[in-house]
Amino acid sequence: MTDFAARTETSAPRRIDIAGVIGTGSMGRGIAQVLAEAGVEVRLADAKPGAADAARGFIADMLARKASKGQCDQYHIDATLGRLKVVEAAPTSFAGADLVVEAIVEALEVKRTLFRDLEPAVGPGCILASNTSSLSVTAIAAACAAPERVAGFHFFNPVPLMKIVEVVAGARTAPWVTAALTDLAGRTGHLPANVTDSPGFLVNHAGRGFGVEALRILQDGVARPVDIDRIMRDAAGFRMGPFELFDLVGLDVSQPVMESIYDQFFQEPRFRPSPIGRNRMESGLLGRKSGAGFYTYENGRARIEPDPEPDPLAGRAVDGPVWVGPAADPAWRAAAQELVARAGMVVDAGDRPGEGAIALLLPLGTDCTTAALEAGVDSARALAIDPLFGFERRLTLMTSPATDPALAAGMAVRLEQGGVPVTRIRDSAGFVAQRIAAQIVNVGCEIAQMRIAAPADIDPAVELGLGYPKGPLRLGDSLGAAHVLTVLEGLLAATGDPRYRPSPWLSRRARLGLPLTRDEA
Repeated sequence: MTDFAARTETSAPRRIDIAGVIGTGSMGRGIAQVLAEAGVEVRLADAKPGAADAARGFIADMLARKASKGQCDQYHIDATLGRLKVVEAAPTSFAGADLVVEAIVEALEVKRTLFRDLEPAVGPGCILASNTSSLSVTAIAAACAAPERVAGFHFFNPVPLMKIVEVVAGARTAPWVTAALTDLAGRTGHLPANVTDSPGFLVNHAGRGFGVEALRILQDGVARPVDIDRIMRDAAGFRMGPFELFDLVGLDVSQPVMESIYDQFFQEPRFRPSPIGRNRMESGLLGRKSGAGFYTYENGRARIEPDPEPDPLAGRAVDGPVWVGPAADPAWRAAAQELVARAGMVVDAGDRPGEGAIALLLPLGTDCTTAALEAGVDSARALAIDPLFGFERRLTLMTSPATDPALAAGMAVRLEQGGVPVTRIRDSAGFVAQRIAAQIVNVGCEIAQMRIAAPADIDPAVELGLGYPKGPLRLGDSLGAAHVLTVLEGLLAATGDPRYRPSPWLSRRARLGLPLTRDEA
């Protein structure tokens, strides 16, 4: 076996042909499958008697299922299974391997002990890789005599379908190690994202903005979980809302991760969890697995109340023309005026609202109260809609404490007559979608700022790993970096909470008119 350490940073990465996988749960067997399908001889081991044989059988079933769908043939199945060899869970079983990947229990000392025992049994060029999702690669490697050959190789579940793997460099990981793992990831058909060791690595770190801010919105009393989910799904284009995701994953999984990353970053305000999550976790409201979470479940399906039926009589409260206020983007005002006209209401197109006009405001990063006072309009006849994601799929209608309740109900009915559903929320700087999107973008920008990952890796990794419609940097560019900065500055001014302080990466590029995806020279 060629000694990896003898290679230089500029030489081609060593091809990994023999790998060991220790731990045959869902992650370990998935890693073994993709490696074997990529042509790697895999030695499969588990401390539990019979577990490795069961994992090999499971992989055989998965390959047969692929064949039934026309995704592979019998030759591929036979060749793949021929490369999967069950071995004893002993360090000597991996002598001669180019790589050993552990996918065992998430316990630091257990992983350290495993690697410490493996070191003398494998050659000096064998890479020791951890599939850890939450532990420090640097801390795992610290127990080894040669920490430079230890790295993270973090796949996502289910491994064959989630085409992303984080290649994590610890503080002392040698470049030849990450180069070899990056090459291997590419051979499996997975996108390798090169990441510096830090809490949550790249994907789980980037995911902090979505759920954490949604819980904060709920804590602020702005909207119900079902309303927040509808806004993020329909208006912002996410495949599922944050509370749907919490229920799918389970709060017993999500809440500890939120608290762990918050603590590992020494109480970074951007990641501050909400007490709502811990309260619900401790009460057993875990989500689908417990039959109740933010939603209740019957036969595994959520019971979601439909949008409320509009009361046609409520529309009578709209007793005057509608004046649309100024906007950060003039196109937003024009689109809102078209929306009003399409809904059958009279548009007051003046620079100032005429006598008896209703003010429909388009604030960015501020609430309806502030927008009405700044515009100098009658607060009782002022409402606001979120312009950031457009008005085509769902409208978010926000009122101030002074807004006439009958007028608010009437405007919701009349706007829906334009063919777009409406979700009503209480006053909130940044609405709902503005707040969550701005936090997603800001966290992604800070990942780039801290050099945890390159901009070119951040977006595709998040899109594949989290299923977002756009990665955080691309999302910021599509919304307008200057608009995102305005939202964050407005939230920071309104709340005084440092969770909303803009990342320098975002602030500088927004002010310079540069894309967030642009790296520095």
